[in-house]
Amino acid sequence: MKITASEVNKLRQATGAGMMDCKKALVEAEGDFDKAVENLRKKGQKVAANRADRESSEGAVLAKVNADNSAGVIVSLNCETDFVAKNESYLTLASELTDLALEHNNLESFLAAEYKGMTVAEKLTEQTGVIGEKIEIGGFERLEAPYVGSYIHAGNKIATLVGLSSAVASAAEVSKNVAMQAAAMNPIALNEEGVDASIVEKEIEIAKEQLRQEGKPEAMLDNIAKGKLKRFFKDNTLVNQDFIKDNKVSVGDYVKAEGGAEVTAFARVALV
Repeated sequence: MKITASEVNKLRQATGAGMMDCKKALVEAEGDFDKAVENLRKKGQKVAANRADRESSEGAVLAKVNADNSAGVIVSLNCETDFVAKNESYLTLASELTDLALEHNNLESFLAAEYKGMTVAEKLTEQTGVIGEKIEIGGFERLEAPYVGSYIHAGNKIATLVGLSSAVASAAEVSKNVAMQAAAMNPIALNEEGVDASIVEKEIEIAKEQLRQEGKPEAMLDNIAKGKLKRFFKDNTLVNQDFIKDNKVSVGDYVKAEGGAEVTAFARVALV
């Protein structure tokens, strides 16, 4: 049967697949649009199965915040090559999926959400077939707070969210500065309380072993190790880090001085 150019174009607009792939899918479906979409999806499933063991370490990491700055999400749309990650249509897809993610509290709900007549999970499979690379969600983070700010590092390789305890007048600037700090300095936790007990124990043991090798008496090790642990917290927890724009103050002190708010949470996603 004859497949018209307008039918091919309609399928192409709906799926993002190439012109020849769309024409072939329509021919196989004998002009049935829905069946043609299903054919393209099956092709994607076949490609996805063949590339399941491939590394998807490139992509685009985007952060978006809702209209009243009460919630934000980070979505990492991963692929195999930097060439694909920089493609305009790929970045558009990443942006649209991140907008959709704002409406969902977790990855499972997001993947099951409807996107242009199919679920997000089905769209990822379809795009794997279209592009010929493994496409998947590599990271999903959601944060809610009285005020949420975001930052996306140049090149879409790292994105961060920061929650403040109140929407102070300078909240937009303050949250962005702290989000930039989190992107650059990669803290392991918000504060001392957020550091996993196993990490604390490991750091104490490392400190003690270093002190033993320096010949320090066993009786002194606990006290000196506690001092080293304080330094570890200062370097690795967000509110205790030196503020990168003014290293005379900590991040926590900077935020407090700019209106009296506190940092309540942060999220960071980066391409590995």
